[in-house]
Amino acid sequence: MKNEQYNNKPKKIIFFLLALFFCAAAPVFAQNIKVAAAANLQPVMEVLQKDFKQKTGISIDAVIGSSGKLVAQISNGAPFDVFLSADMDFPETLFKNGFAKQKPVVYALGSLIICSTQNIGFDNWERLLLSARVKKVAIANPAIAPYGKAAEQLLTGKGILDDVKPKTVYGESISQVNTYVTTGVVDVGFTTQSLVKEVADKTPLFYKVIDPKTYDPILQGIVILKHGADNANADKFYKYILSPAAKSIFKAYGYRVQ
Repeated sequence: MKNEQYNNKPKKIIFFLLALFFCAAAPVFAQNIKVAAAANLQPVMEVLQKDFKQKTGISIDAVIGSSGKLVAQISNGAPFDVFLSADMDFPETLFKNGFAKQKPVVYALGSLIICSTQNIGFDNWERLLLSARVKKVAIANPAIAPYGKAAEQLLTGKGILDDVKPKTVYGESISQVNTYVTTGVVDVGFTTQSLVKEVADKTPLFYKVIDPKTYDPILQGIVILKHGADNANADKFYKYILSPAAKSIFKAYGYRVQ
């Protein structure tokens, strides 16, 4: 009997240690980050994910889409921890409606460009859009995509929106606009400057950076959502996005940072 009790001691210790390990590890396994990211971030998000994991060991599951559609999903209970928007209005709305932990802050300023796979010259792009040379112009849906809103604001300010509209092909998101541009479905498109770096090795693009004074600043906001309020790793990612390391990556992809 004594021998049996003695022989069981090592087993009990092992079971105890295993139970202790799994109890300690369970919160870590449960702390994966699910991030909703605006479509304009698709090129840069992979780089941010890789850099963040290298620095922290934490993996990120990113879902890319138009800011408006992501907000609709979050409002309907989608379990995202962090939201990276293409503007400030959408995350501020989420905060006001109780879906966010705190008020959003700006992590980067977007840069709008006009571009094409054709070397058609953009020195006088306003006249070019009105010419017979350009038959199709891609713009993201301004109702749900901030870059599309900025493009329409630009064209309105130039007094040519009504003239360009018959040529306009609307994309659900900036990602779709990028596809239209890089595949040649349209002659030109208004999109994010990060596209240029994304396709640099695959598709040569001709482009012009639009003067940021001609449209309202594209202030892109980040917010920790209610679902991620108690997720320590979500807080780490939030702080990372606002860090010099992340800002350096954003800058390399054509974003302006403060």
